[in-house]
Amino acid sequence: MRRWSFTKGHGTENDFVVILDREGTLDIGPAEVRFLCDRHAGVGGDGLLRVVRARHVAEGDNPDPTMDGSLWFMDYRNADGSIAEMCGNGVRVFVRFLLENSLVSGHVIPVATRGGLKEATLLRDGQIRVAMGPVRVEPGEVEVTTVDGEVFAAVGADVGNPHAVSFSDDLGHLRLHDAPRWEPAERFPHGVNLEFVRRLGPRHIEMRVHERGSGETRSCGTGTVAAAAVAHAAGPDPEASPATYRVDVPGGTVHVELAPDQAYLTGPAVLVAHGEVSVPAEILIPKEG
Repeated sequence: MRRWSFTKGHGTENDFVVILDREGTLDIGPAEVRFLCDRHAGVGGDGLLRVVRARHVAEGDNPDPTMDGSLWFMDYRNADGSIAEMCGNGVRVFVRFLLENSLVSGHVIPVATRGGLKEATLLRDGQIRVAMGPVRVEPGEVEVTTVDGEVFAAVGADVGNPHAVSFSDDLGHLRLHDAPRWEPAERFPHGVNLEFVRRLGPRHIEMRVHERGSGETRSCGTGTVAAAAVAHAAGPDPEASPATYRVDVPGGTVHVELAPDQAYLTGPAVLVAHGEVSVPAEILIPKEG
């Protein structure tokens, strides 16, 4: 039996288990992640954030080998134990954890991720603004089919991780607990985050999402950026820049600013619990799905 300290936090109710592993000494594999994120047997969360110094991250996980090894690296895992490149809500929770545990100081905090270096800014109102990097809206239509057999046209977008964005006039009836499928399947060989979006007004949208490796979540930070970018590209003035979108998700509201070669995501990040969890020596919880 292993005993690990943890923190639980969320960004617009996209929730995470946070584990501090300064020197990379903890053995956190897919089985451990599934146990910790299990809402019945573990702590419960949409994913896990391991807080580790960049110098202790495996070379294949670090996109920039010249990166300062003293930076804090956000090792993000989906709830099913799979590895993801980036998590927009997660990076805000990660920064809140660093600040509240006096691991960093100041109002501008660099965070190393598999999607590259991200700069987060603590705003006066307590929200956190993250420079997410460029967003690429990808040509070529994708067809998404829900478990009910409802078919949607979707547009691909890359925010350092893959997305497919569909529009609908009614989001409430969608069944997103089970993963929709997409065609052509080879378009996203490693899976994709699937956003369903409704326009509410000028530069105001609402969204639901099925996250790759986690299922339907209350929010997806990179998904809100992808949704805003696709909505803007299909809107009446796609060349307008910068453009700021309000994105409502089941867990709250974030704002996405689309600027040339850069997108910014602003929203809340809250730590709700700290504790100690007993991790079994052998974990027999099967992978869901």
